[in-house]
Amino acid sequence: MNNQTIERIRKFTADRDWEQFHSPANLAKSISIEAAELLECFQWSDTDYDLEHVKEELADVIVYCQDMLDRLGLDADEIVNAKMTKNEAKYPVEKARGNAAKYDDL
Repeated sequence: MNNQTIERIRKFTADRDWEQFHSPANLAKSISIEAAELLECFQWSDTDYDLEHVKEELADVIVYCQDMLDRLGLDADEIVNAKMTKNEAKYPVEKARGNAAKYDDL
């Protein structure tokens, strides 16, 4: 996300004095709840879904993830790149390409 969007999320939270409710545990719960609502968009069909509803639920997940990053003092680029480095080692292209198996089954 660009800095303007991140600052908009932060302002929204600060203006409502919601930081007090944003413990890591509460944010993790909220991320999970919103992810379940996103999954609900596909409950009865993998192909027949309301894209606008999907976008709203996905945005809710992303907003809570940004709140979690802020609460824990983390940088999204840093933690994603660290995880990608691990994933690249666990799933080398020559073994994983076109294969959905878990890394220990490759």
